[in-house]
Amino acid sequence: MVSAVITIHILVCISLVIVVLLQQGKGADIGAVFGGSSQTVFGSSGAGNLLTRVTSALAAIFFLTSMFLAYASARHVSGSIFDRNIPMSSTSQPGRPGSSAPHAAAPAPAPKAPIAGGAKSSGPKSAR
Repeated sequence: MVSAVITIHILVCISLVIVVLLQQGKGADIGAVFGGSSQTVFGSSGAGNLLTRVTSALAAIFFLTSMFLAYASARHVSGSIFDRNIPMSSTSQPGRPGSSAPHAAAPAPAPKAPIAGGAKSSGPKSAR
């Protein structure tokens, strides 16, 4: 149901953009430059010509589908993920005694510092 409404909503959005772009503005005629206009606000055809009626219908459908989608998405939300009470076992907490968390390996020994004078030692110093 929701996917059908989303499809209708997208089609209405695209159609609404096209219909609005097809409409002619109030000052689109060359006669409007000199102060007169060949069209009045409520001309002989009245305020409800075809494009105006189509725009109104598409806008109404757009608002209805928007409200339905907002209502449908609000119904599916069960709360925040922080509201869930997930019990934590004592074995999953690192740092506690008896924890089954893997321990880090002992660090490797540091390299030996060079001996002053540039000579390298090949082993432990012998007593003289």
